[in-house]
Amino acid sequence: MNWDDARVFLAVARSGQILGASQRLGLNHATVARRLSALESALQAKLIDRRTTGCALTSEGERFFEFAEAMETEMLCARAEIGGTDVELSGAVRIGAPDGFGVAFLAPRLGALNERYPDLTLQLVPLHRAFSLSKREADLAVTVGQPEHGRLVSRKLTDYSLGLYASRTYAECYGLPENEGELKEHRLIGYVDDLIFASSLNYAEEFSRDWQSRLECASALGQTEAVRAGSGIGILHGFIADGNDDLVPVLPKRRISRSYYLVTHENARHLRRIKTVSDFIGDLVIQEKALFRNHQ
Repeated sequence: MNWDDARVFLAVARSGQILGASQRLGLNHATVARRLSALESALQAKLIDRRTTGCALTSEGERFFEFAEAMETEMLCARAEIGGTDVELSGAVRIGAPDGFGVAFLAPRLGALNERYPDLTLQLVPLHRAFSLSKREADLAVTVGQPEHGRLVSRKLTDYSLGLYASRTYAECYGLPENEGELKEHRLIGYVDDLIFASSLNYAEEFSRDWQSRLECASALGQTEAVRAGSGIGILHGFIADGNDDLVPVLPKRRISRSYYLVTHENARHLRRIKTVSDFIGDLVIQEKALFRNHQ
């Protein structure tokens, strides 16, 4: 079996299409298809169903995917050790994160890592409901809550809290509720219900059983901006909202807590570039612990 063929297989499996894999590898479509066929012939097994809408792994393909990932990890480690250079600190590391943490906290701070490793490209992408570390849609992920399934390794980053907020303009125009029952008399801002992909993101019910949003945003930062603009009362991250002079807390004794975890696939966690970025994010949170602790 040829390692280059296995590498092509991984690219097809991760992109879900031969064309996407060919673009990623810098090969033409026919070469990718031929190498995939050669691998299936060598293994005497059908690994991928080729469809008009894309490619899907067969049961044999899913099993081989794990072996191919392990081979990839060993090859990268060998290049770093035998070559005597830190080749893994070049290229790209993709970080998946919720927009509240990713955009408001990580994005302004990642430049320091670029200064330290100028050949490293950092890619910050939003998490979504079909997110998969196994398919290498990201090398690292920051999640709300600890993952329960998959070959994943996680560590807790920090606790944080969320609370009700309104803009000063809204408070002056409409007043603020003094108890949970009065919330229904106000315009409320929340998530788009059918886009809530994890129970930990279903905040509204913990503040009011009768919560009915009049404006729904699938983005935490979108909700923050809507509240800041005076559109209503919303549930916002404390470490973001409490630093904004335009916002005031509503029912300040009512807070809920969540936790961020840093997650990697077990086959990738020892790769130097991934471990370096993982350690950097962990250290950032420790250095900025007051930011989160003050809002728990």
